[in-house]
Amino acid sequence: MAVTPVPEHDGPLGHDIDRDRLRRLLGDPELGWLIERIRLRMEREKPLTGPVSLSAPTDAQRAAAERLLGRLPRAGRSLTVRPEAVYAVLRRSAISPAGLAPAVTELTGTVTPLSERRRQETRAWDAAYAPLDTLGRQQPELAHWAAQLRKDGLVRRLARTPDAARTLLAETAQALRALPAHPAHPPTLLPVFATRALGRAHALDDGTPHATLVLSGIRALTGCPDGTGAEWRRAAWASAGVLKDAQSSTVLTLNLRGTPALDHMAEEGEPAVVTLRQLTLAPPRTAPAAVYICENPAVLATAADTYGSACPPLVCIQGQPSAAALTLLGRLHDNGSSLHYHGDFDWGGLRIATTLLDRVPWQPWRYTTVHYHSAAANTPATAPLTDTPTTAPWDPDLAPALTELGVRVEEETVLADLLADLAPRAPDGRVSHSAM
Repeated sequence: MAVTPVPEHDGPLGHDIDRDRLRRLLGDPELGWLIERIRLRMEREKPLTGPVSLSAPTDAQRAAAERLLGRLPRAGRSLTVRPEAVYAVLRRSAISPAGLAPAVTELTGTVTPLSERRRQETRAWDAAYAPLDTLGRQQPELAHWAAQLRKDGLVRRLARTPDAARTLLAETAQALRALPAHPAHPPTLLPVFATRALGRAHALDDGTPHATLVLSGIRALTGCPDGTGAEWRRAAWASAGVLKDAQSSTVLTLNLRGTPALDHMAEEGEPAVVTLRQLTLAPPRTAPAAVYICENPAVLATAADTYGSACPPLVCIQGQPSAAALTLLGRLHDNGSSLHYHGDFDWGGLRIATTLLDRVPWQPWRYTTVHYHSAAANTPATAPLTDTPTTAPWDPDLAPALTELGVRVEEETVLADLLADLAPRAPDGRVSHSAM
């Protein structure tokens, strides 16, 4: 059958479409696949010529196509229809003299080319980022972060659509402007801050898109290192003056000074438990020249029992460093204190020490390969090393030594050596026994 060629995008030629007859002709659900394929070509601005095929058609789909084109039934695994043949039927019947494209548009709605749709989407996403761009101009310290957020795809993953992204970014910018770290605001609890900034107490709860973006902005504002986990989130919020369950995050100290409460406990030589809230609202005003850090509370308790108020300042992180510990040690370092760390000689201890080193610089306190060899030689063979190996960035030879000897050495095993280092010193450098 001879067919009339169809233009790439035929359009109205001044002839009306017979809508009722068009729907009877092409509105059959069994021809839906054909109309969809033709519409897709229109969206991609492709010529409405060339075969359109359907694999494994049903009998009803094959019969509908044969009726449309007035051809005898054909066998085969696929069904092929040429748009030119459909155009010829529309033109001969005067159902759509203007062509195939107007007929498909009448049946399915306006067809927007994909290229135009992409341009519209690009413009919509550009508009969505406008609140972030404004924030970057108002607060230059956030300009690089705002530009990076455009590139890394995080906003698109969180918001999915430009409209949702614009709302999310507008509220993110609003929250960052309202952070208590701003001189106009004192420190505050997270739900209170969320209510004040966004009108919803749970808007900045863990896992929400708002919390993800605001914490990202806080890192840019405060220099808080990237990280994961509940304690990291506590520390990140605290760095901007927002207290997240601040009473439950604590750090154990001995003989630190700088607040009335710490001064009193230091005078008594008694350990003090300091909360993140206290460290945020009223941080220590002074910083000693050197601060010792241990992993296990038994070390600090024994030091307090042995030396009391004469013991050098000591901080115990009690396992993975809490937000309170990180906040305290970070402030001490920033104020000039030299930090000296000791932990368990095992894989878990190395991981804890590495986590702390990622946040605050410290020097090893009897926590090197040499000290491990010495301690392992005096440790019973009943303390085998277990868990997954890791590395020790402060001493690259330490992890291989642990692997070689396979002995776990807890801090309590070397307590006598640690106490010897903490012993009060006389002006001439000799150990003073007056406080013992």
